Amino acid sequence: MVAKKKTEPVVLQVLPELEMGGVELGTIEIASELQNQGIKNFVASQGGRLTKELQKMKVKHLTLPLKTKNIFKMRKNADLLADFIKKNGINIVHARSRAPAWSAYWAAKKAGVHYMTTFHGTYGLGPWGIKKLYNRIMTWGERVVVISNHIKNHVLQNYKVEESKLRLVHRCVDIDKFNPEKVSQERIIKAVQEYNIPDDRPVITLIGRVTRWKGQHLLVEALSKMKNKNYYCIIAGDEQGRVNYVNEIKSLAEKYRLKNRIGFYGKVLDPQALMQVSTVVLSTAIEPEAFGRISVEGQAMGKIVVASDIGGSLDTIKDEKTGKLFKSGNAYSLATALDWALKLDEENKKKIVKAAQKNVKDNFTKQIMCDKTIAVYRELVEI
Repeated sequence: MVAKKKTEPVVLQVLPELEMGGVELGTIEIASELQNQGIKNFVASQGGRLTKELQKMKVKHLTLPLKTKNIFKMRKNADLLADFIKKNGINIVHARSRAPAWSAYWAAKKAGVHYMTTFHGTYGLGPWGIKKLYNRIMTWGERVVVISNHIKNHVLQNYKVEESKLRLVHRCVDIDKFNPEKVSQERIIKAVQEYNIPDDRPVITLIGRVTRWKGQHLLVEALSKMKNKNYYCIIAGDEQGRVNYVNEIKSLAEKYRLKNRIGFYGKVLDPQALMQVSTVVLSTAIEPEAFGRISVEGQAMGKIVVASDIGGSLDTIKDEKTGKLFKSGNAYSLATALDWALKLDEENKKKIVKAAQKNVKDNFTKQIMCDKTIAVYRELVEI
């Protein structure tokens, strides 16, 4: 008897746009690995700067207004997607965001192919949970990828979903890029000059969008409560027009007489170099992050990571083994954690760094994320 030939996945990833962001980068990473494995795949979005990456990989991109929430345009998108699916022999549609997920779902149904989603965030539930009706499309996949245990628990608590169809696939860090051995001396010197790094004090660094939920104000308060006064703190990230919040943070620094110990900087163009010249890398979110790449990137770079004890950090950091967790929103707890990090002797620091880098390599690499995602694709086509 002739063995039945296995069906190969042919994948269409659908997202709103291809500008910079975690969803977008994840899409590119999966597309790249599918190409490397000789698996036919496509991407649909309304376009953006990362379409160039797809062109380099020779992955076909379908440009549609998939960021729209206009029901008539969404329906039209669905028809065009369905035609594209049929024309290209696609058998899996993978939706990565809510608005395009509706079009992707209708298209998959019309074309008679598999539909799956990735739940990238908690998504606002709205007053009285009214937005659940809109969000629920992300739970209608035959398989639903969740990017952390925090997201998994959120989905189970807020939506009627069978746990058996959820698949935990953590986000990742590119350990080729976030590798301390690959940061050149020239990049280090440039970072020292750009951020006015002192040579006589340890450096505490918070990288992230300047927005209240990221906790920059909490960090300033915590710095004022630390026992150790010998440090230099860098708060760096895109302000995105939040002038009032930036002024509030700077006023706090003046209030606590910390101006000489804190440097405020904008968008970070070389995060690896900045982490390389830092002693401690921070994640101070006061609301749960879906995953929190900074915590993993800091570990990969061989730095002591201090993060709040909520959200994705609970998956990525083992307290006092691969980093330090502090009580979210608590300035005293953060201050204590920072004092702990700066007080570590060389032997314990090396032990934590070694464990942290192993933690990343064992659990959070790009290859692991891609392999687990592709395993879900193969699982679907074998149904």
